[in-house]
Amino acid sequence: MIPAAAERALPPAFAMGGSGARLKVKGLCFLALGPFHFDVERGECLGITGASGTGKTLLLRALADLDPHTGEVFLDGVEAGALPASQWRRRVGLLPAESAWWSDTVGPHFNQIAPRRLSRLGFGTEVLQWEVARLSSGERQRLAFLRLLEGQPAVLLLDEPTANLDAENTRRLETLVRRYREQQGAAVVWVTHDLPQLERVSTRCCRLQNGRLESL
Repeated sequence: MIPAAAERALPPAFAMGGSGARLKVKGLCFLALGPFHFDVERGECLGITGASGTGKTLLLRALADLDPHTGEVFLDGVEAGALPASQWRRRVGLLPAESAWWSDTVGPHFNQIAPRRLSRLGFGTEVLQWEVARLSSGERQRLAFLRLLEGQPAVLLLDEPTANLDAENTRRLETLVRRYREQQGAAVVWVTHDLPQLERVSTRCCRLQNGRLESL
């Protein structure tokens, strides 16, 4: 439980919400950062910005249970420690700034992907035959996002997801994220330095600085 004094110290936008939150964070600390307390509701996008080195990526990694941390993170009321790590990471999906690839061609990285989803990010089905080594950074970024969606996560943790994309593909990805969170009731945490983008995609925005989240 958060002490009453600590609860009062939180910015109003990040005070503990109701029990129906899809993602709930209570007293999350890692390294010298935190504690963080916030909720992200179903269909909501929480935008986070901040200077380089303030811990935005580390926050996402802690939420995905990839790095050591203290505190509690809940998905639909279930604490992360109650689930196997692999199951948690499927349900709370992280899109890192640089994705991992383990096969020479694109196809083996997908189980089954609908052509219409590929087309929404500017690809045809022939992309599945492409060599990973020949992909541009933007193509890797878009395909890694589609790979993340294949597992139908309840939470999307997006780390600069359009940093390497041109304006058209940025628009496509933003639209796909919006559709996904609206149709699936997913909670989204979107990290970027692009403030105009946060205004477009987020339902709430904040800045990470001095180890704390401050509402914008």
